[in-house]
Amino acid sequence: MSFKFPLATASWGQEEIDAMQNVIASGMFTMGANVQAFERDFAQFTGSKFCLMVNSGSSANLLMVAALFYTKNSKLKLKRGDEVIVPAVSWSTTYYPLYQYGLKIKFVDIDLNTLNYDLDALEAAVTDQTRMIMAVNLLGNPNDFDRINAIIGERDIVLIEDNCESLGARFNGQQAGTFGIMGSYSSFFSHHISTMEGGLIVTDDEELYHILLSLRAHGWTRNLPKHNHVCSEKSDDPFEESFRFVLPGFNVRPLELEGALGVVQLKRLPGMVEERRKNGKLLQAALANHPDVLIQQEIGESSWFGFSLVIRPGSQLTRKQLLEKLTGLGFECRPIVAGNFAKNEVVKYFYSEVHGELKNADHIDQNGLFVGNHHYPIPGAFEALATL
Repeated sequence: MSFKFPLATASWGQEEIDAMQNVIASGMFTMGANVQAFERDFAQFTGSKFCLMVNSGSSANLLMVAALFYTKNSKLKLKRGDEVIVPAVSWSTTYYPLYQYGLKIKFVDIDLNTLNYDLDALEAAVTDQTRMIMAVNLLGNPNDFDRINAIIGERDIVLIEDNCESLGARFNGQQAGTFGIMGSYSSFFSHHISTMEGGLIVTDDEELYHILLSLRAHGWTRNLPKHNHVCSEKSDDPFEESFRFVLPGFNVRPLELEGALGVVQLKRLPGMVEERRKNGKLLQAALANHPDVLIQQEIGESSWFGFSLVIRPGSQLTRKQLLEKLTGLGFECRPIVAGNFAKNEVVKYFYSEVHGELKNADHIDQNGLFVGNHHYPIPGAFEALATL
């Protein structure tokens, strides 16, 4: 089915085509110089010391969690059974790495307006058993990190960010994804930049960066610097170091094609985010006071991944009716991420609990959806939305 207002469209131009052709002509397709260039540029963009590219945002989340099991820093180190707090609304691979590493998952409700943590619920959920908070910046909207850091206070609680949907968002002028010890990003087709598939991790912690380098490629030493925090020192013999395994790692390496695309796309990113923000202002003007529909309340500077539409509590409008109206107007629609993830059958495999009630997560699960935003003007979309 063809939609007048699709969820996502291509953001490539001739520069991206040329970049891919250069890689093809080189004959070098595995992770190499283009990936390194993208990592360097991405670290500079986010204001981070280190950046690591992987094959997806999901893999970025996996490596972040894994790295915390192998750090020598006792304040950061996790072990099986440790309690991790998560928002009840996010994508599946926010949660799966936590399950896969045997962590106890505590689901906390979200705020109906911001779609990020209900901060009062988060504060109440934190106990002496809490070892990590996973902050998820949903649909381009950064969390209130002043409040989250105040909740953490002096306790040894690790903060990491799933920022896969919020590249370019800022809170107090700082890039989302850089408030925790590590932050993940996605460069999947439908996200702010597209490298086909792809993900990134940023950190200022050199030891974690070295661990990530090893975990990304088989747990070997080959990609580590000579002096490093994983095996202390490598020999100068590349043959000896070619198949030396020191961590139980993965193979989640990106391709040179993806790195080359990333270099070009990152140059476009500021302009694309600016257009998304302009569209966000038009959405706010069109629907800020709608009697039946809530739109996402911006925290800091959203990068407006998409536009959530949540039926107000007490409204007689149903989601089926809203979906029919939007589809009739030409909008492609999706549920808000994965809705209340705690209701999914897969949770039976988790070591998990629910803190209090998830009434807001339940509400958006049953009464919410989102439509696409884009990196170019879409005035017709707001004229159509104003008729709801």
